[in-house]
Amino acid sequence: MMVRDQVAARIARALAAAQADGALPAFEAPEIVIDRPRQLEHGDFSTNVALRATKLARMAPLAIAEILAAQLPAEGPIGAVAVAPPGFLNIHLSEAWLAAQTDAIRAAGAGYADVETGAGQRVQVEFVSANPTGPLHFGGARNAAIGDTLARALEAAGYQVEREYYLNDAGTQIGIFGATLHARYCQLLGREVEVPEGAYPGAYMEDYAARILQAEGERFLDLAPEAAAPEMARLGIALVVDYLRELLATIDVRFDRWYSERSLYDSGLAERVFADLKARGLTEEREGATWLKTSDFGSDRDEVLIRSSGQPGYYASDVVYHYDKFVNRGFDQVIDVWAVDHQNQARRMPFLMQALGLDPARLSIVLYDLVKLVKLEPDEAGGAPVKREIKMSKRAGTFVALEDLLEDLEPDAVRFLMLARSNEQAIELDLDLAREQSNENPVYYVQYGHARIASILRLAVERGFGDYEAGDVGRLVHPLELALLREILRLPEVIEQVIAFRAPHHLPHYAQGLARCFHAFYHDCQVLDAEAPELSRARLKLVDASRIALARVLDLMGMSAPERM
Repeated sequence: MMVRDQVAARIARALAAAQADGALPAFEAPEIVIDRPRQLEHGDFSTNVALRATKLARMAPLAIAEILAAQLPAEGPIGAVAVAPPGFLNIHLSEAWLAAQTDAIRAAGAGYADVETGAGQRVQVEFVSANPTGPLHFGGARNAAIGDTLARALEAAGYQVEREYYLNDAGTQIGIFGATLHARYCQLLGREVEVPEGAYPGAYMEDYAARILQAEGERFLDLAPEAAAPEMARLGIALVVDYLRELLATIDVRFDRWYSERSLYDSGLAERVFADLKARGLTEEREGATWLKTSDFGSDRDEVLIRSSGQPGYYASDVVYHYDKFVNRGFDQVIDVWAVDHQNQARRMPFLMQALGLDPARLSIVLYDLVKLVKLEPDEAGGAPVKREIKMSKRAGTFVALEDLLEDLEPDAVRFLMLARSNEQAIELDLDLAREQSNENPVYYVQYGHARIASILRLAVERGFGDYEAGDVGRLVHPLELALLREILRLPEVIEQVIAFRAPHHLPHYAQGLARCFHAFYHDCQVLDAEAPELSRARLKLVDASRIALARVLDLMGMSAPERM
């Protein structure tokens, strides 16, 4: 149980005990909300339960708080309780209890900070899902980092998680992709063929065409473009998926399923869903099209399911795909990670969910803002170097691809920096800072913390302190030792916060805070002291507990925990 929840449980028992002995009248206990005061001198935790109970008890909140404080003995995690006007209870953790958590953290090992919030619920996280028509834009790394980190946090909280990539392999853009490939294929065989209007630029299209030629020979050469393009698109998409699978694996992102949009229609599922909506009176024929009556659920407009041309409307695939997620596959919750330019689509999704008879609260749309790459470049006028945005890749033609970014940065740095800000904030990724091996670089600072810990533990063996299991953690009384333990014990709460708010940026912020606490402790508290061997053994246990916590948060972010740097 999280420390916060242990404190809440003891306050609940105190309230029940006060009612049982008549100090408080009988009433239904209000929710016990536990907060963290901004200043440690006000306690580790604080609650306003006395203020919330005022009307129920018909007593002054300060009097209620005094009664509850008297029912809270200094035992377990609770060290001291203070009452503050107008009725707050400020809880200070027991220092002896804090020190004892060193052994509990080490006993938990790699599973430290696991919580059971999810209780086995099935959650699907669908993310990246870029059009399968070529190199992945470097901004897709933010989508990947957010989605995969959310999935890792959910797993740590006891959810059953499935990761999915939705392949937009139907529609106009796929037709243009196939036609472009066919034109490049014919050009490789000496035919003077014009690329279609709106063709995909970039050298990668010639590469895909060459690979198709090598695998399939000349069988498409004499086919009409409209006959060849669909098969060329299918072969090209297979190449792109292989590329995406390999590329995303380099930043430790893998998917349980690659889901084809085309399968929604080829399987007949779309037809069945549309028929069901019609049978329930939720569609209407007008202007030659079929409309979904989302205005029945509060939307300012209806949405086109089937256009007058017979082609699916803009939201048709969303309707069918989410029906499959919730109804056919039975996910309890679904999280979709989309770029901010899909915000209008995100606003429409609750109405589509209601039309399907589903609770909109089961679907979370995580929107993230854009990423800008900058680095110092020579000033054309001969002055000091100027920080400029990088916009184009030679291979992709119109944008910087993720593989370009990975030529400059390590995968760990990419993941950390893509998580470093809240989803709603844009990111300016400074390549020069990201490569710098100094404390100014947050990636280096955090990973160096783990490497320093590993170095201390190696040195302990060399100096004869390798056997520290008998160390007495009761000796951990220094304020910086206790501050470090307090920070380590926050990790389960941070995981819960990431899940509750779909906000993975809390993890890199926590990692930096934990690294700061460790560096401060190590600076002021001599760990390996031949003149104080018992204290050294206790501190080595704390160092090891720090290793466990820092490795865990790095793993949650999909990053390695280096032993040396």
